[in-house]
Amino acid sequence: MNNDTKVKGRGAQQNVHNRFLENVYETRDDFLEYCRINQEEVDNNNSRYLPVFPKTIVNKVTSPDVGMMYSMNPYQGCEHGCIYCYARNTHEYWGYSAGLDFERRILVKKNAPELLEKKIRRKKWKAYPIVMSGNTDCYQPAEQQFKITRACLKVFLKYKHPVGMITKNALILRDLDVLCELQKDNLIGVNVSITSLSEETRRILEPRTTTIKKRLQTVKTLSENGIPVNVMIAPIIPSINSHEILNLAKAAKDHGARSIAFTVVHLNGAIGQIFSDWIQKTMPDRADKVLNQIKECHGGTLNDSRFGKRKAGEGRIAEQLHSMMELARMKYFKDGKMPALNTDLHREHKDGQMRLF
Repeated sequence: MNNDTKVKGRGAQQNVHNRFLENVYETRDDFLEYCRINQEEVDNNNSRYLPVFPKTIVNKVTSPDVGMMYSMNPYQGCEHGCIYCYARNTHEYWGYSAGLDFERRILVKKNAPELLEKKIRRKKWKAYPIVMSGNTDCYQPAEQQFKITRACLKVFLKYKHPVGMITKNALILRDLDVLCELQKDNLIGVNVSITSLSEETRRILEPRTTTIKKRLQTVKTLSENGIPVNVMIAPIIPSINSHEILNLAKAAKDHGARSIAFTVVHLNGAIGQIFSDWIQKTMPDRADKVLNQIKECHGGTLNDSRFGKRKAGEGRIAEQLHSMMELARMKYFKDGKMPALNTDLHREHKDGQMRLF
């Protein structure tokens, strides 16, 4: 791809049309020529943090194949820019594009800690693990400035409530003190996403994420402090990172992970168009091969929304991926599994006081 035309530091290379909007935004050639002649920037490519104040923060997860019942997301949109991210589609509900807008228009839920506290103090609420980052990464770059995730962790600690986390950013180690306090009562489990051991692959798939070296060190540091870690080898993309499964599993084990999990890439909604545009520009020599193999995993289409199939895939290639993952588990994680989190303490601490009876 010509570096002069590449949107540097981003995954998506375009803003696709928002299906909920009537009007279509186009960058016309005559406008581009005007900007060139007058030496004006068409787009400065900067991120913008936009404060929002939702009425609720804890979401009930109705999908049966994501492995969680409740989730919360301090941020909407994600600067990490992972080209395959399933959360891109949700940005359309806020009036933005699932493409570049998802990476550059970050909605900041500043009242998340207060909403969380209100939720878990309700009389009818029964403790069940709430997963931070069920949609977008709670340790994306915005967290350095706003510290909303850290504030939420302190709420979980105050009320002895179990919390799960999903991230691909070493920034989580900033909060090691709070995580260790949660772990004393078995209230924390962490999922670290590692998609490749190749820095070249990481940079093009996940342009603003922590390096692989730092991510593996994060797994090691968390594990050495007794915090259970599951490594997410997800998503597996045929002919991009599918050959790395065994090596990724070994690296996870060597750095102290207790278990591994995976998903097969699926490109629902606008993500299919975004990914197809990206791979044609970034990997033109194997674009057709990769797209055709993804389609083979989903009944001939990039867009597969069927529960039970969308993350697992089907067909010959998907079966090969599942077999390789099973071999990896047998070789490195034969008895490995994440512990169940403690849901028994919250009731006694819901009011900030111990109950006598």
